[in-house]
Amino acid sequence: MNKKRQLKISFNSPVILGFTLICFLSLLLGYLTKGSSTYTLFSVYRSSLLNPLTYIRLIGHVFGHANWQHFIGNIMLILVVGPLLEEKYGSSNMIVVILSTALVTGIVNIILFPHIRLLGASGVVFALILLSSFTSIKDGSIPMTFILVAVVYIGGQIYNGLFVHDNVSNLTHIIGGIIGASLGYVMNKNKMNRY
Repeated sequence: MNKKRQLKISFNSPVILGFTLICFLSLLLGYLTKGSSTYTLFSVYRSSLLNPLTYIRLIGHVFGHANWQHFIGNIMLILVVGPLLEEKYGSSNMIVVILSTALVTGIVNIILFPHIRLLGASGVVFALILLSSFTSIKDGSIPMTFILVAVVYIGGQIYNGLFVHDNVSNLTHIIGGIIGASLGYVMNKNKMNRY
């Protein structure tokens, strides 16, 4: 008897899929509240340190997006790169990358840009892009792909930050990339030391 194989859906990347779901729900909530929830919970800006929401926003800003196009632009890259990284480095390391990126970019924004509201997952996107270039590190050598990615992405963000005046936080992209590269180096070094 010839049994037909049933196609199953696998929950292959719980952190990346969970992150995507939270971003999607925060976007929907933003539409339902006419942006109020996005401003209150999913954006970071300077506010009183006595306000408990200040600390929620330090992490929550990576879940917020201004509109559907902003969401799609970030999430598509995260869904392409993230599952491969989560498979290689593990779910707990992906949580560390996301939370570190959120916290550092949030604090930097509050300190350097007190009157600018930051939201979106682009810092996380850049962290994952730079982290992905470390997946082929061997014997302590730096992969040429990492050098090319760093030059193209980080160099492009520096150029845009200096010469293009838009509503994009290039510093957030650069910081996200540095965090991804740094954590990629540490995680790969720790992996090599175990063998």
